[in-house]
Parts: sequence; C-alpha cells; structure tokens
Amino acid sequence: MKTDISLDGRKDKSWIWAQRRSRAASGSMAATATAVAASRTSLLELLRPKLLGPARTFSPFPCCRRPRALPLLLRRSSSQPAPQTLEAPIQGLDSSTRAPNVADILQERGLIESITSENLRSACSTPTANPLKVYCGFDPTAESLHLGNLLGIIVLSWFQRCGHQAVALIGGATGRVGDPSGKSLERPELGVETLDKNSASIKDLISKILGRRGGNEIAIAASENETFLDIGGDKGGILQKDAFIDSISEGNRSSDESFMILNNYDWWKDITLLEFLREVGRFARVGTMMAKESVKKRLVSEEGMSYTEFTYQLLQGYDFLYLFKNMGVNVQIGGSDQWGNITAGTELIRKILQVEGAYGLTFPLLLKSDGTKFGKSEGGAIWLSASMLSPYKFYQYFFAVPDVDVIRFLKILTFLSMEEIRELEEEMKKPGYVPNTVQRRLAEEVTRFVHGEDGLAEALKATEALRPGTETRLDAETIEGISEDVPSCSLAYDQVLNSSLIDLSVSTGLLSTKSAVRRLMKQGGLYLNNKRVDTEEKRVEEADIIDGKILLLSAGKKNKMVVRIS
Repeated sequence: MKTDISLDGRKDKSWIWAQRRSRAASGSMAATATAVAASRTSLLELLRPKLLGPARTFSPFPCCRRPRALPLLLRRSSSQPAPQTLEAPIQGLDSSTRAPNVADILQERGLIESITSENLRSACSTPTANPLKVYCGFDPTAESLHLGNLLGIIVLSWFQRCGHQAVALIGGATGRVGDPSGKSLERPELGVETLDKNSASIKDLISKILGRRGGNEIAIAASENETFLDIGGDKGGILQKDAFIDSISEGNRSSDESFMILNNYDWWKDITLLEFLREVGRFARVGTMMAKESVKKRLVSEEGMSYTEFTYQLLQGYDFLYLFKNMGVNVQIGGSDQWGNITAGTELIRKILQVEGAYGLTFPLLLKSDGTKFGKSEGGAIWLSASMLSPYKFYQYFFAVPDVDVIRFLKILTFLSMEEIRELEEEMKKPGYVPNTVQRRLAEEVTRFVHGEDGLAEALKATEALRPGTETRLDAETIEGISEDVPSCSLAYDQVLNSSLIDLSVSTGLLSTKSAVRRLMKQGGLYLNNKRVDTEEKRVEEADIIDGKILLLSAGKKNKMVVRIS
C-alpha cells in the first residue's frame, strides 16, 4: 500500500473534510442513493465537485476533492507499517532469485538515452516487493499507432515482463491540443468524433499487443493491495478497490493486472482554465518552459509557436502529476524528443507535492544507420493496425532492412536474448551465409509481437504465395488477402480466357510494352501463378484461372499484378 502524499506531510485537508461530511451524512446515504438511481444521474455527474455546493475550492487532484475517502493507493491503515522508499534495499530477497533489473536490460539493448535520476536504476531492482508503475502517452492523431510509437510499447512491455505495471495513456485531452515536439508546423485540429474514434482504435490495439506478451516473459505476481479497473467506453476511468466496486460489472474488469489503459480526457474534462492557472500554472517558470528544445526550435522558425502549443508541456506535466498522486504511477517514458515534456512533469511533482520518487526515462528515436527515420515507406507510414497495413506488408518492411541495421533492430525491437542476437551476428560473418536470414528472423519476431501468431501466419502464407517459383498451391482466398498490398485489376472472363500472356501482361499494366514482356520472358523473369513462362505462344487456359476467378502475374520478384476475373 502507498502512503499519503500531501504538501506538508499531513493528510490532505480534503480527505479530512470528506470524512467529517461522510459521518454527518451517514443517516441519509440510503435515501440519497435511491434518489440518484431514480433520477438516472451518472456516476461521474454524482462525483463532480459542482454538486457539493457553491463553497467549492479547486484542487489540482480532482479525485481528492470528492466527498469520499482517498483512493487506497493514497491511504495507509494504522495497522500497516510505512512502506519502504524506492531506494531502500529489500530485506530477505536472495540475489539468486532476484528478478532482472529492467534498467540494465534496456541499457544493454540501447533503449535508454536519458534518465532523470540514477536512483531509477535501483528502483527497478526489486519488482517483487516494490513494482514500479510506468506510463507512456499516445495521442490519438490517427486511427492507428505507427512504427514510431512501437518503441514506447516495447519499453512498456519490458517493464511489464520484468514484474512492473505498464500504463498506456491515451491523450484524449492532449490530442485536442497537439504536441509540438519534433514538428515544424502546428498539428491540424481534429474533431471530437474523430478523436474518440481514434482513441477507441488505439486502446484496442495496445490492449491486444500488451495482452498477449508472447515469449520470454518473466512472470511475477501482481500486488494484492492494489486493484485498477479500466471501465472503458465514454465514461472510462479508473476506480480503486472500494465500495463502488460492486457497481462495476464483472465483464468490465481487467483479467491482466500487468497493464492498464487510461484516457487523460477523464480528468481534464472537469478542469477550467482559471483553476489550472491558479493551482498549477503558478508553479511553472516561463524561462524554463522557453528553454525546452521543442520550444526553442519553433520560436526561431518562420511559423513560430502558438500559445496552445506552448502550454502542451504543462498539460503533459500535469498528467504525470495526476497519475503520480492518485494512482501511484512513478515513471514516465518517451522518445528523446519528449525529454522536455517529461521533466515538466517531474518538476511539477517536486514543486507541488514536495516529494521525490518520480522518474523519467527516454529512449532513442527509431533511426536508420544513415540518420533518417525508420518507419516510412513509399506508401506512407508503417501502421501497426492490420486494418491500415496488412501483416504481410508489415512483415515485408522488416524483411527488407539492410544488413547494416538488422542487428541493432533485433536488439531494440525484439525480445530475443542478447546471446542469441550475438550468435545471429556471427552467422552473418560466416561464408555460406544465406542473405536475409537474419532479416527473416527480425520480421518474424516483430510481426508476432504486433500482430500475434495468427498475423504472422497470414504474413508467411502470403509471402510464400507471392514468391515466384514456389511450389505452394495458390488459392483465391490467399491472393485476395494480399490484393490490397499489390496492384490489381478486373477483367471479364472472355477477355482473359485464351488470351495471349504477352497481350495480357500489357493490358493489365504489369509491363508497358510487348517488347518489354518478350525481353523479360527470355531472361526467365515472367511468371503466371508463380510458374515461369518461357514461351511466347503461351495462352491463358481454363486451368490457369485459380478457383475460376483470379490470376497472379509476376514480372521478376517484386512486380506483381492480381487479375480479378468477373
């Protein structure tokens, strides 16, 4: 159990007030509950401070100003000893059974760029006794996260696998503002419906990825003293284990307590600008805010920076403050471009709460060896959602990684042991090494992590089906599954049957001229349904049409054309 946190070491005045009010009103609680149920007032509306009367005072911690006891994470009963600090050694834990230190793992794999305090390393050393709660934020600027977000999920998963609790924070509120970090222009404004739709899609994606945790995981039991529930839906939020838990259906309870997903709009929607400026803004120094790298770059640009963007670091900083105070989250992680936003949070915690124990960790941005961003293709971003980019296309992107980058990506994007990665690196140096063998392993591991075993199987099946010269029997369902990833066209049945393959290759757009088709055919590079065609007299027969409705033409290994036949 976590101890109380207040400005001067005493219990919060709001908590004391809540207890007195609770005792005074104990005789009418049943009648109040009946009235609330009859009027169909929502739980969130019941807990809003405006219902407490005109003599309302704002606290930067909304859940602490409600007329009820503080959440369990902020209370300690008189019969329980005070918890150890994060830096305190844990007695009775033998070094041979000690869980791996996630900070050491991340450091070895090149996943740490900066940390706010070296004390974080010791705080990571005892997950069985003092597990950390680590969060990473994801603004819903699109329906899916992309490859640039993947490192955040991987680092969360490393904490999760080493016995700590991972927290994914969806920026339903901050997404309305837009993070200026790493951007030369202000982000376009998104509508509320779009943000809600994006938030739901991202929540589902993260839940699937962190929920499967396949392979190489270190199972450590979660603490019995703390319970979080992701309610979901429009009224989503977190409830601590208290009297209100009986009102939550079993179907909404998380079965995996190693991670939770929150939306910061749940606490931002009730905070006014004046309240925020008075209770939080007065602790922020303008000089410090302007010194942040993300701000300095924009101030010297032609576009400059809007006040809305300038305040973003305070919004993200308050998220950390809120999570630290109310939910015991003590570590925030992010890419190196998030350093200014993360330290804004640790500074607010130190100034407002006057306590230590809040940490920040950044990891390097995902770059190729030439310094350019890894995660962009000719078709745009590499999305993590299968609805926006097929597992096959995702797999192929990693299969095409250059040799100079593949070992580094194995370290930072997979959960393979360092020993196995070193063995793969040595294999690449040996004579007789088959090109792309290590790339294939990288593609398999990352695709499995993001899309699961079913997604990997789909990608491998499609890869095999599209490989010229393969003996794998093709079927219409497999080809249709990858038709969105390769060029395709539709022709009538009588336009295809008995037509010359040379003519068909031109009419479908596979190649531009008949002479180019003949030249490729002589070089052995023209394929029909993965079978090489070396005669100019070849015509399409009924047996060539797969399941009576589709053909696959190939010009070399990369250029494909799916021909749908109606």
